Amino acid sequence: MASEVTATSLFAGPDRGTINNVVLHHVAGIITAITESSAPPPGPRSFVIPAFVNAHDHARPTASSFGAVDMPLESWILRSAMGTPPDPYLAAASAMARSARSGCGAMMIHYTRPSGKLPMVEEAKEIARAANDVGIRVAFALAVRDQNPVVYGDSEQVLSALSAEDRSSVEQLFIRPAMSPRDTIELTETIATEIAGPTLDVQFGPAGVQWCSHQLLEAIAESSARSGRRVHMHLLETIYQRAWADRHFPDGVVRYLRDIGLLSPRLTLAHGIHARPDELEMIAASGARLVTNFSSNLHLHSGLAPVAAAHRCGCAIAVGVDGLALDEDDDVIREMRLVQSAHGGLGFKRTWSRPEFFALAIRNGRAATGAPGPGELAPGAAADFVTLDLDRLDRDAIMEVDPLQLLFARGNASLVRDVVVDGRTIVREGKVVGVDLDAIERELRGMYREGVRQFGGLKRAWAPLAGSLNHWFDAQLGCG
Repeated sequence: MASEVTATSLFAGPDRGTINNVVLHHVAGIITAITESSAPPPGPRSFVIPAFVNAHDHARPTASSFGAVDMPLESWILRSAMGTPPDPYLAAASAMARSARSGCGAMMIHYTRPSGKLPMVEEAKEIARAANDVGIRVAFALAVRDQNPVVYGDSEQVLSALSAEDRSSVEQLFIRPAMSPRDTIELTETIATEIAGPTLDVQFGPAGVQWCSHQLLEAIAESSARSGRRVHMHLLETIYQRAWADRHFPDGVVRYLRDIGLLSPRLTLAHGIHARPDELEMIAASGARLVTNFSSNLHLHSGLAPVAAAHRCGCAIAVGVDGLALDEDDDVIREMRLVQSAHGGLGFKRTWSRPEFFALAIRNGRAATGAPGPGELAPGAAADFVTLDLDRLDRDAIMEVDPLQLLFARGNASLVRDVVVDGRTIVREGKVVGVDLDAIERELRGMYREGVRQFGGLKRAWAPLAGSLNHWFDAQLGCG
């Protein structure tokens, strides 16, 4: 069925810029034409842009609600266990719907915390069902790990500082037998067989080098090279991960990833905050992508990623929300603005123009999630686009100003009117069409309030555990 969208303005890419008074035509998920008119369309003013991409996320609840605040990643991860999904469909649908409402047409779910209520293949099916109901494109990677469940090394020093009761609570939650590399590969392939499709890409998801043995990483690299399956993983997010990597990979952790064949155009790396210039050069040369997660890095005191330096040496940069947007509201527009503002240059010297940054973040995000094409609005491209309220964006209407510049000056998710993905309207007038987000979140809150009681042991153990973690990780920075 043919559809058309009229727009006061439309961003046609960094080369063509913004064009005015247009009609976008699309059929069966493909843009067929963009026609221009001499007169503005009737009704409220609108600005049509490519759909955003949340290139790194975990589809989890608001972490602050579980007391995971003002702490580094290494303790935040353990505390956020209290947010384990009570229902995989509802939790995933909530996260995807919030992402869609902010203007995202595609989202990476690096699934780090399964509910444990279903076999993993069945849980993945529930997430796929949520993706279909919401209508967003999804890349799904089950985050896998087989070492270092509590700290980056022997946990005994941390656990021995706890009472027997507290130690038991922590061990029950975090110390479990790991799957073999072979079983991990087979599970991922089974999940792919069950849920992969035109709008859902299944990837390998090693959690991070510090959490994965050589055997696991090398098995994933080999399988990815053989099948072409994409890989998504964390890299050098914190100073403690940097210190660990330097001790365990004296020739360089990124060099190791390159040598085993994992560093390739199939790979997307999240964070890379503490990557060094030579490592950025290797990432750039490999064709791998680097996803920056600005607000998350601030929340977790992880540092500022070398995004401008990475871009200058040729790294493909994408942007992720990581479930920790500045206001924990999944606002990808504000996240894009923060990245651009922090890394866009000094004085008259610019890292990129705003149209260039916008286009590269969309293009690289789509490559990371397996979405087709670079995301530009042009005939033959996927019909993935967002309509913004231009009357609210250009609220004063004093003189003509490029609406993309206004978007980076003061835009946020409240401006999103409609979102179309694969030709399907998934957000209309600011409300998600396929699911009742408010009802889902009300139900989830009730389930979380009831379910958090099961984490009473972790809550009781938290103060001594946090102190022991602090002591252990601080000691690592002094080791040669």
